[in-house]
Amino acid sequence: MALLAAALPLASAGAASAKTAPEFDEQVLFAQHTDGYYCFRIPAVVQALDGTLLAFAEGRVNGCGDSGDIDLVLKRSTDGGRTWGPLQVVLPGNGDTRGNPAPVVDRRTGRIVLMTTWNPGNNDTIRHPFVQYSDDDGATWSGARDLTGEIVKPEWNSWYATGPGHAVQLQHGPHKGRLIVPANHEGDGGALKGGPQGGHLNYSDDGGLTWKIGADDTRRTNDVSPGELSATELPDGRIYVNARDNTGTDPGNRNTATSSDGGLTFDHPFRTLPKLTAPKVQGSVLSVGKRVYLSVPDHPVTREVMAVRTSADNGRDFQKVGKVINWGPSAYSDLVSLGGDRLGLLYEAGQAGPYEQIRWARFNTAYLATPNGTPPGLPKPPQPGPTTPDGSGHHNDGYVRGGMTAADEFDGVDDFVQVPWNRSLDLGSGDFTWSARIRYGDTSGTHSILWAYRVGSGAPQIWLRAEPANKRLIGTVGTGSGTAMVSTAQPYNDGQWHDVVLRRAGGRLTLSVDGQATSVADPGGSVTEGRQFTIDGMDVGQRLDGAQRFHGSVADVRVFARAVPDEEIATARRDLRLWLPLDRIDAEGANDR
Repeated sequence: MALLAAALPLASAGAASAKTAPEFDEQVLFAQHTDGYYCFRIPAVVQALDGTLLAFAEGRVNGCGDSGDIDLVLKRSTDGGRTWGPLQVVLPGNGDTRGNPAPVVDRRTGRIVLMTTWNPGNNDTIRHPFVQYSDDDGATWSGARDLTGEIVKPEWNSWYATGPGHAVQLQHGPHKGRLIVPANHEGDGGALKGGPQGGHLNYSDDGGLTWKIGADDTRRTNDVSPGELSATELPDGRIYVNARDNTGTDPGNRNTATSSDGGLTFDHPFRTLPKLTAPKVQGSVLSVGKRVYLSVPDHPVTREVMAVRTSADNGRDFQKVGKVINWGPSAYSDLVSLGGDRLGLLYEAGQAGPYEQIRWARFNTAYLATPNGTPPGLPKPPQPGPTTPDGSGHHNDGYVRGGMTAADEFDGVDDFVQVPWNRSLDLGSGDFTWSARIRYGDTSGTHSILWAYRVGSGAPQIWLRAEPANKRLIGTVGTGSGTAMVSTAQPYNDGQWHDVVLRRAGGRLTLSVDGQATSVADPGGSVTEGRQFTIDGMDVGQRLDGAQRFHGSVADVRVFARAVPDEEIATARRDLRLWLPLDRIDAEGANDR
């Protein structure tokens, strides 16, 4: 299925030449619920010596989770990526997990060497690396050989992962021809439990027949936590590694290290790149000529906005804003050089989530220099309609939707109140207080009371909802640093009015109902990070995507940009950003300003 095949207007900046027109085309290579698989994840791509392109992925049989019955699959293209052959199973899981493909082409022999990771389908902490090869450009493959005894130290007993993404063969210096496959490891429960964790390079000097552990940055501190390493060779022969930061406390979600001795040691320990904006996700680096390219989502928190960024200084700094390939949900990716000024990108993407498809994009460097335009996901002005007034002074009137005849009565079908985005509602990383009065009697289902900013795992958001089926009310804060959820021990679905307050203060997230409070540790960080891409306002009576509609009454909604004690909420005015009494509905245009 083709998504886009178009020549774009001539670029006039960056690497684009006045004689070179931008080129870009894209197609879906793997899609959910095809070829007998629930979904496909973890792309990797290389080009064989004869020009054949090999696109690898994990074919996940029963679900999209990281463990279970997972095959390692492949599609091949013999015409430069214009068309692709049928799906091949390179390594069947047979109930277990085969994944983390890290392929590399030996340019001396043409052999394609593939390193992967295996674990039992029901246990992803017992992990072993395997290697296999193809001598006919990926048409057929050898059996897989267990490398645990060669490249796994006994203390790496909690996690081991190859790549994922293309590996490297050195083309310069005394170690020319050496194969390098990056990996990461953890032991004794991993970094969060104080165990050893880090990244390392595996190398082979005999075309992949035998392997050794080379450069190894293992630590027990959690300042930096490299995972899902991607490596490339720089023009001066050094190996450059760019990695995801998993649980590190240093600023930044990308780590980097180099090796000047052919992968035997790192020049320095991994360190973060705080100026490189990206969520916690795998990325791919590729050196072509004097440039290093990095593919990774450009959103600071969530897995969306796939972009390719360029570095002109060997990966020390990358463009602040790269060329956006896809504005929507996006995750893992891998880059490949197609020769000359052309690149290929195999990446995860979708409409509602990033794991619906694996797409294949081809483009030239002139395309990377074209402007991105305006993100299509930015909040749009609300459609006209009746309103209910805001008493905070910030003019955040709510738009009344559905067939509501009373502003505080929600039918659970199509009623909700929409509060558009306004800078006054940007609570950022500071303390806040949300409050509302609620009354309902449902005994089943999930019903959103208030929801702001975003929807989705890992996205910046705040929400408060009733879960009578689980016998609780629950409040949640999501930031780039994590998620906190605090809940009550009862659902308060007795048909009586209750005062509900969700508050962030002093590193705690507190939910109180009628003065009875429960609190948990707050993750810290901004609840609106990434608002330059997609941040909505607040909905009363539903989740932002229209789900989980509330059936009952909601009144006196207040939002403060500070922590306000329960007993002061009714009279406090300082830092009041929203106050919807929900006591009247005004006709369309009545409150236009």
